[in-house]
Amino acid sequence: MMFNWLSLVTGLFYIVLGIVVILYKFFFTVLEPGVAYALGVLLILYGIFRIYRAISKIKNVNNEK
Repeated sequence: MMFNWLSLVTGLFYIVLGIVVILYKFFFTVLEPGVAYALGVLLILYGIFRIYRAISKIKNVNNEK
């Protein structure tokens, strides 16, 4: 159960990281604007996916009880 909540937090972290990459155009090195935008969007989408998957698992655990 704790893993599901940790996945939620991780998903939020990925979303924030994606926004930071888009705004500052930096991810371990300075990025070109197009690369920064693409990487930022990819990180945001992955964060949304992690949150969706964690919520699905939390709902399934609650329905089984």
